[in-house]
This record gives sequence, C-alpha cells and structure tokens, in this order.
Amino acid sequence: MTLEFGIWRIDNGLEALDFSPLEIEAHLEDILDQDITIAAPNWMVIGRQVPTSYGKFIDLLAIDADGNPVVLELKRDATYRDIVAQVLDYGSWVKELRTEHLAQIFDEYLKKRHPERAGESLDQAFCARFKVKEMPEDLNTSHQLVIVASSLDPSTERVVKYLYDTYGVEINAIFFRAFKDGERQYLARAWMNEPTLVEPDRASKSVGEWNGEYYGSFGVDDHMVWDEAVKYGFFSAEGGPWYTRTLGLLQPGARLWVNVPATGYVGVGEVLEEAVPVDNFVVTDETGRQVRLVDLPVKAADMPREAVDPDKASYLVRMNWLKTVPLIHAVKEKGFFGNQNTVAKPRAPKWDFTVERLKQRFGIE
Repeated sequence: MTLEFGIWRIDNGLEALDFSPLEIEAHLEDILDQDITIAAPNWMVIGRQVPTSYGKFIDLLAIDADGNPVVLELKRDATYRDIVAQVLDYGSWVKELRTEHLAQIFDEYLKKRHPERAGESLDQAFCARFKVKEMPEDLNTSHQLVIVASSLDPSTERVVKYLYDTYGVEINAIFFRAFKDGERQYLARAWMNEPTLVEPDRASKSVGEWNGEYYGSFGVDDHMVWDEAVKYGFFSAEGGPWYTRTLGLLQPGARLWVNVPATGYVGVGEVLEEAVPVDNFVVTDETGRQVRLVDLPVKAADMPREAVDPDKASYLVRMNWLKTVPLIHAVKEKGFFGNQNTVAKPRAPKWDFTVERLKQRFGIE
C-alpha cells in the first residue's frame, strides 16, 4: 500500500498544510548531513557523495551503533526502478569495505565537508557519538540500504517488500515531506518498515529458528548504572520509543542475556514483570520498606520520568538475576552476537553460539 500522510492545523479550525516536495528534495541531503538523527537516532554520518570503485557516488553513508554501514540514497530525478537497482549495486560495494576503508571515507568526509573537525578519527567520533569506550571489534558484519524519498510508487514498494520479506535483504525506505504554514516550513518523516521491528541478522545466509533466548542491550551512562540494576533487580531503556518499544517483547518467564555495548555480557536473568515507567518502579529499601526507586539516593533517580516527558521516559523491567558480573569482568569473545536493539529475538547462528558459550561461562543450565 502506498504511504500517504499529511499535517493539519487544528488550533483555528481544521486546515490542511501545503505539501512542497521539490523544496525538500533539493535540501534533504544537507539536512540529513547536519543531523542524521531525524532519520534514526542510532546513526552517524561518515561519508557524503562517497565515490565507489565503479564511478558512482553514494549520497550519504552512515554507520550504526553496531559499527555497520547504512547506505542512504536520495531519489531525486532517478526512476523508481533505477533507485532500487542503484542501492542494491551500492550494497554489493559496501559489503566489501574493511575497517580501514571506513576510516578513510570518514577522514575524507571531514576534510571536505567539516574541516573544523579534520584530524578527528573514526574511533574518536564513534565513541563520542554513541557514548562507548571503544568501537566494536568487528565492523561491517552487515549493512542496511535505505531509499530516501517523498514517496514511492506501488510497484517499487512491492519490490522492496519482496526483497525484504523473501530474501532477507536489509532494504528499507524512509519518507520525508515538507509542509508550509504561511512563512513557516515543517518536516515530517515516516518509515516504510519500522526499524525497531527489524529482526537482527535476518539477512544472514543461515537464518534459523529462534532459540527462545532474548538478547538485551544495556546502555551504561551517568544514571543507568549496572550495579544498581543488579542490586534493585531491573533492566532498563530510555531515549524515546525507538529504544523502549522493544521492551514490550519481555513477558514474565522470559530469559534475558544482557550485553553492555563495547564491554561485553554482564548477566542473565528471568523477567518477573512487564516494563513500567521509572516513576512507578517500586523496590525494597535497606529497612525493608517498599519505596519508589526514584525516591532513593541512587543514580537511577535521575532517569527521565514519564511525568516530565512521556516521550523520553525511562522504562524498567523487573528481573530475577540468575547470574551477574561487574563491568570489569564482562564476558567478551570473538564471534559473540551484538545488536543495537534494546531487546531482540535473534535467529542468527551467531546467537546460538553466543548463548551456548555464555551458559558455560556463567554456569547456567
């Protein structure tokens, strides 16, 4: 089904805003280069008008929090059939890029587009952008292809869906539309396939059955502290629906293996209760009383609250931890599974291997 969306002003009756596709297509590459998070909060631009080895140029090349490339190709004047063929061709080229190639692309990008940052390494930029201590050991283990347009015709949507559903090609489309309200302009965005619903490693050549074990990514920062998660029995996420929505996969009885990005696996536990806003999460304090976590003198009390900003609120899942280790003893091995989603149900062989190794390392049956 062809995606259609619009914006209406409702503060003074009902008035549809004007759609202006030509203006947005002319400036969209600049807009995305300036702030790629309007497309996805877990991307970082590393190249613009990137030359391939066969004379073509990728509009924008980004990298996600797992260190995997994202090709973004703006439709502009290309035909719909050509744009699909083009991104597939770019994917065949990006697939072969090694870490040193990505670093070189980033270096050239800064020199040409952002000279004020020239000399900053890809490693430095990645760690600062995603708030980690080091980049993933393995880069470019997979890649994404994204068509950027104001709309797609039904035929192209069917082709994209066919490649995605039938052959596991990580191809998607993101739609931007500009609207006018007098002298003001607004930008609207919609995805063809919601990114948070993409199954990790689904494009693997050997996608098997899900083994029943859940993967969790715990992002450590000033108020998301692993020691507190262990002490008070919770797994958490924040930053908006992109990060918190997948917590809904966790139902009582599920088993979750927790990975701290760029650090390693730090625990496994059983889900006791579904996710709730941090405002409503109750724990037992030192005196045995039932109190809200946010009322205790803990770092977690500074988590974004639903009462202040529902869109940015932190959500917590109550856990019975079966085995945990401090961050300094995190388990990390070559070939372990990692993914940017907060919670996932991986079907890749790498996940089976990871779980079996973690069972041995953690002593879990």
